[in-house]
Amino acid sequence: MTQLPQEVEADFFEVFFMTAWTWTVFGFALLATATGLYLSLRQKRSVEANREAVPPRFAEKVSLTAHQKAADYTAVKLRLGHIGSIWGLILLFAWTLGGGLGWLGDISALFGFSAVWTGVVFMLLFFLIGSLVDLPMELYGTFAIEARFGFNKMTLPLFFSDMGKQLLLMIAIGAPLAWVILTLMESAGELWWLYAWLFWTAFMLLMIWAYPTFIAPLFNKFEPLPDGEMKSTIEALLKRCGFRSNGLFVMDGSKRSSHGNAYFTGLGSAKRIVFFDTLIKQLEPLETEAVLAHELGHFHHGHVKKRLVIMVCSTLLGFGLLGWLIQQPWFYSGLGVSQASNHAALVLFMLVMPAFTFVLTPVMSYFSRKDEFEADAYAVANSSGEALASALVKMYEDNASTLTPDPVYSAWYDSHPPAPVRIDHIESLLAKVPSQA
Repeated sequence: MTQLPQEVEADFFEVFFMTAWTWTVFGFALLATATGLYLSLRQKRSVEANREAVPPRFAEKVSLTAHQKAADYTAVKLRLGHIGSIWGLILLFAWTLGGGLGWLGDISALFGFSAVWTGVVFMLLFFLIGSLVDLPMELYGTFAIEARFGFNKMTLPLFFSDMGKQLLLMIAIGAPLAWVILTLMESAGELWWLYAWLFWTAFMLLMIWAYPTFIAPLFNKFEPLPDGEMKSTIEALLKRCGFRSNGLFVMDGSKRSSHGNAYFTGLGSAKRIVFFDTLIKQLEPLETEAVLAHELGHFHHGHVKKRLVIMVCSTLLGFGLLGWLIQQPWFYSGLGVSQASNHAALVLFMLVMPAFTFVLTPVMSYFSRKDEFEADAYAVANSSGEALASALVKMYEDNASTLTPDPVYSAWYDSHPPAPVRIDHIESLLAKVPSQA
């Protein structure tokens, strides 16, 4: 066999890997989009097929009107999701093979900055354009879908005020973050990815700590939970569970949406418990206590720490992988980027990774649902299981969450067990209580 000249051989392998990488990325992206659309259509068929009757076990607790509203709301959101999935695939092509990143690189270079600051401008412009491109769908989702079903409380001035604040935060926080990482990539040698990961981890921990005190108040008002039966009930629960926080707060979620929720935020001494004002109106004090006991169960079982460790480990793998990919010419050329650069590598990596990590979705969903079952068990043991079940039904009804999801769709996507499965689990725990007395 005649041996090809070294230059020709090198060109052959470069073209081969470039072509293989192109087909691999878009093959996975197409597979992820097609799978998502298939699962979404299954979910839509399931909720529409069961629209005319409330499931028997919920017939006395949920009205037919509320059940049909949940079915219609779910179906409309799924249709918007179909458009979003296809639009995401189009944007991936436009940014890569369509020459979008190359054009953005040319625009960024016009400022005449250093390589690092050119990269900062490149990334800020990328996220700004992405926000503008997604704006029509966000507006439609908020002012058409959410408003149609009575959930939206947002005004246009508030919407664009939030958008402006987010833009300023992106510049104030994102620009220094991008500068540090790009500087490390430029000057820290082959192990830049390790140093970048260490910095990223420290930054994320700082943001988790700082968010409740410095960032969240830019968008919402947080007031101490007023004295009364609810506060006394909750404080008694916290004392029983040995949980300390930086306070109990009520957030004015009703100025944007009528959806209700409650959550923990912060780290260490900055931990705080936040209730949406809409949730306070929806639930009785004992029901609110049961919901809070569920959240305390996540802390008791170490779910928060576990997820933090998973995040830290996954970002380490991500930075390590990027550290290798950035040295491969086909990583750029296979996705339409003719001029290799550190900032182009970061954006390319962010663009293509969702296509590959999509297959991990059901795995993460499975472990998340497992955590929810454990947290429910903790709530039953430390509060009222009946109140927790009652609260969940109210929250499903008030948030128009479907009671009849497709099991395959749910297994793939749902981080929380479906209502029938979750309440069956709570009732099975309650059935064991007398035998444990």
